[in-house]
Amino acid sequence: MSSSQQRPKGEMAENESHLTTERLNRNGTRLSDSDLEDVGDRLRLRAAVVYEIIRQEGEEELARAPSSLWWSGIAAGLSIGFSVLGEALLRTHLPDTGWRHLVENAGYGFGFLIVILARQQLFTENTLTAVLPALSTHDRRTYLRVARLWLIVLVANLVGTFLFGSALASGLFFSEDLTTAIGELSSHLMELPPSQMFLRGVVAGWIVATLVWLLPSAENAKIAIVMIMAWLIAALDLTHVVAGSVEAVFAFWAGKATVLDVLAGFLLPTLAGNIVGGSALFALLAHAQVSEEI
Repeated sequence: MSSSQQRPKGEMAENESHLTTERLNRNGTRLSDSDLEDVGDRLRLRAAVVYEIIRQEGEEELARAPSSLWWSGIAAGLSIGFSVLGEALLRTHLPDTGWRHLVENAGYGFGFLIVILARQQLFTENTLTAVLPALSTHDRRTYLRVARLWLIVLVANLVGTFLFGSALASGLFFSEDLTTAIGELSSHLMELPPSQMFLRGVVAGWIVATLVWLLPSAENAKIAIVMIMAWLIAALDLTHVVAGSVEAVFAFWAGKATVLDVLAGFLLPTLAGNIVGGSALFALLAHAQVSEEI
């Protein structure tokens, strides 16, 4: 007879109860190790973890060569033009009703989707990712690297949008109806006064930074999140310095805006608003909420 068979039943039950208590004390639950792994896979990321993911992405971007940033920025400037093109395309095929504005703005997400999934350099996205390493280290050299990245990416983005906007204004690539729709969107943007360009730019910068913050937790919902957040920017008639540059360039070539209108009326106030919304507000608050945990 084995030793386990020789033990009294009371002693065996006591041992089993002791083992169960040990497992409960160690894990805080009676779930198996495989069950706990499943729980871990489905837990939402803590804010500090999301912060660190974005911060490390920012470090990688700051370490990239200027030439890589430049060409990626030009690609993003060209790609974001598909936001304007997508919105205009839906506009040409929808009836002129009260709800058209809400539906046509779904096309605004096309360019953002290309830029984000292709990992291209977009200035407003970098107002969050690049600034987090600087906020973490408070190092003068890191701040200079952020300024270098911003300058390269912004100029490259604007080169790309100038090329795309000029191509749209030429009328060589798309139908007359589509070109007319782009002209209507461009005129609507350029009607805003500089103060509104700035204020709406603040909100747009916040939304783009929010989008960046959501992506690490998005898993299989990245496309939906990008499309929803981009739709929100367009539906609220907010101003985005890169996507809006396509419309501003089109308005210039169409004779609806002067160089002064484009630079002082749109570009500078919108740029300032996007930076304030994405860096001065969202990034600082994001850093403040995890500063005790990192």
